[in-house]
Amino acid sequence: MKGDDEILEMVRQDLGLAELLWKVCEFDVTRGDHGEPVRLSSGHAVEGIAGDFAGGTFFLCGERRSIRPVLYASSEGQAGLIGHSLGEALQVMIGLPSWWDCLKFSGGGDLVTMQCAAEHLQRDELRDQPEVAVQRVQLATALSLGLVNAPLLLTHLRDAVAGTTPDFVLTGETGEEYGSLFGLWLPGRNPCWS
Repeated sequence: MKGDDEILEMVRQDLGLAELLWKVCEFDVTRGDHGEPVRLSSGHAVEGIAGDFAGGTFFLCGERRSIRPVLYASSEGQAGLIGHSLGEALQVMIGLPSWWDCLKFSGGGDLVTMQCAAEHLQRDELRDQPEVAVQRVQLATALSLGLVNAPLLLTHLRDAVAGTTPDFVLTGETGEEYGSLFGLWLPGRNPCWS
């Protein structure tokens, strides 16, 4: 797998690839500013590298090296690791429809609950955006990332988020800690999935 800086450079140099990454993953490398100063509980450095459509920010954590953990901070005050490297985080984002919703409807991080949410989300995506399946393959190929099955990606995502504490807890400007990315909702809360 390519290193974090190599992946970022590829995306920044190729506007078509950057656009595809935005369409498929809502990962915009032109936006890395979170809007408020943040720090990690460990004191490790954080570098904003991209933003999403909802005002969230993706950060690389730690000193510059080939691979660094990736932390996502929402604009709603939740944050957590989503991959042990940029490649791993992008694999999750490319392979899981609405990965963020898999976390929101996780029942506090339960893998079976996340799988149920992922199945509903995948069905919805195929109905609403059938072209995205082809775009996911194009994006994974362009970034030299393998397409991994959803159950394995969910396990990677759950394990990454669970590994946020104690070293990767994000703190805002006022010293208040961001909440967990694991939501307490169950898929049954969404009336469209009943």
